[in-house]
Amino acid sequence: MAFGSAQDHKRIGEGDTGLNTGGMGAYSPVPAGGPAMIDHVMTTGVEPTLAALTARGIDYRGFLYAGLMLTPDGPKMLEYNIRFGDPEAQVVLPRLTSDLAEHLRQAASGSLTDQPTFSDDAMVCVVMAAEGYPQAPRTGDRIVGVEAARAIEGVSVYGVGITEADDGSWITAGGRVLNVMGRAATRGEAIERAYAGVDAISWPGAYVRRDIAAKAE
Repeated sequence: MAFGSAQDHKRIGEGDTGLNTGGMGAYSPVPAGGPAMIDHVMTTGVEPTLAALTARGIDYRGFLYAGLMLTPDGPKMLEYNIRFGDPEAQVVLPRLTSDLAEHLRQAASGSLTDQPTFSDDAMVCVVMAAEGYPQAPRTGDRIVGVEAARAIEGVSVYGVGITEADDGSWITAGGRVLNVMGRAATRGEAIERAYAGVDAISWPGAYVRRDIAAKAE
């Protein structure tokens, strides 16, 4: 199996530099996201938000995604989404060992009683973006190597900003183009698999970060 060269990909935002790209990767589990942090976020952020909605007569039932920034002064809430986050959900949901449909049914009925359970596997997602992202991404470039990436053990690939050409090939059609996932027993192995998948894929001007999950805390 032949992989592309890491030098074929341009680097963007490594070391948390440059513009806000909207997410160039994710990993799960997060060592810093233990019970104490979860309790803090729920007490200081989520529960007051739900109480405010209730006070306005809003019976909110659904998914509430809290976007956080970890700072020396503790976690700070940046945003809420009422949908699964991308690419975050793609490293969390595959680890779910309980029934997602049942969790959603219970949430919709207002009686969420079952706790989700997860495997011990680690997952790392590396986003491959188009040249010019995030300001003016270039589109229309032919993507090669996706099937080679998917053939690597523990690797899966999600299309994010792609479209199908007349000849059946895939071409870039957005800023964030592909999410490449590595799954393994340890985070280090998951990182290796994710980047092996990345290196099997190429198109002109592909952007990628090479430090996803490297300093996981």
